[in-house]
Amino acid sequence: MGSEKKIDIEKAVLVGVVNQDQTKEQVNEYLDELDFLAKTAGVNPQKRFTQSVTNPNPRSYVGRGKLDEVNNYIIENEIGLVIFDDELSPTQLRNIENFLKVKVLDRTNLILDIFAQRARTAHAKTQVELAQYQYILPRLTRMWTHLERQRGGIGMRGPGEAQIETYRRIILDKISKLKKELVKIDKQMYQQRKNRGAMVRVALVGYTNVGKSTIMNMLSKSEVLAEDKLFATLDTTVRKVVINNLPFLMSYTVGFIRKLPHKLIESFKSTLDETRESDLIVHVVDVSHPSFDEHMEVVNETLKELNVADKPVLVVFNKIDQFSFVPKDEDDLTPKTRENYSLEDLKQAYFAKKTFHSVFISAKNKENVDEFRETLFNMTRNIHFERYPYNTI
Repeated sequence: MGSEKKIDIEKAVLVGVVNQDQTKEQVNEYLDELDFLAKTAGVNPQKRFTQSVTNPNPRSYVGRGKLDEVNNYIIENEIGLVIFDDELSPTQLRNIENFLKVKVLDRTNLILDIFAQRARTAHAKTQVELAQYQYILPRLTRMWTHLERQRGGIGMRGPGEAQIETYRRIILDKISKLKKELVKIDKQMYQQRKNRGAMVRVALVGYTNVGKSTIMNMLSKSEVLAEDKLFATLDTTVRKVVINNLPFLMSYTVGFIRKLPHKLIESFKSTLDETRESDLIVHVVDVSHPSFDEHMEVVNETLKELNVADKPVLVVFNKIDQFSFVPKDEDDLTPKTRENYSLEDLKQAYFAKKTFHSVFISAKNKENVDEFRETLFNMTRNIHFERYPYNTI
């Protein structure tokens, strides 16, 4: 049946670049995260390719030699998908697909695909669809030439430009309609929030996959989906929590992640309204992750973008049961690295910071949970008495 190559779209290779903005160590970690994203989407990554460049190639992201290397591997191993760690421009996507002759995704497209799989409610589906159309719009030319190639191009060359313009108008109309739908849904959700009564609101936030669902289940005694996958939750979940006879509302929603596309943040800002309208933010951190401090910075930057950075914060360093460190040799006079810090070192460092409260727990093993509950209770009670001084508990 001809020389058409056999490919497996479930198998993929990952591609990243080391440049002035990303060290080799960072790129390896970003590719670990991309690997996790790919597996969450149902893809099986087979190999990683990296290249050191001053700046990514504006036409093909990586150089021709590296593309040849990737191409040889995907032909030999019947790979049907190549995923790039950064967002590719329309030109880069078109050129890479033309060269490799397989499906090409970037990190943004992969995240959008996962979001589309995870969306359950009308609100989440509308937000994902809006973000998808906003991603597609500047890439219409590439998508149209891809369709032409599939159809053989005969009889399609003339109306191509007109067809692209037609699609552009359709997508712009769709974007406008989806934005109006979101405004309508947002008004309904705002009314729901208004009807919840005079209770303090607490928002659980954090990097994706840090244990927010486990903490919500532990505090509210409810069953919220908790699994070892990125973006297990897109919709906002709100539960009533009672500690020492003090009731308050706790919410949590989609986890943050590095290189989260700006359009996606824009689309999901309404989902994050619970965070914007909260009285207290509980920032959950996976302290066992080697780059937990960078994850904290990603979350803090997103909170600044949402204009909620000035709210009181309780930082919950979770997963202390998985924390590990390498004891430093007494004769080693070089400065300590992240790996050489013990849990006690970290506790002292963060307890010394007066800008926020912090606790160290293992939600999974219920370790140090009593201190967490007590701290959360005290902070919530203070807000309650400030707001409702005549409302006794």
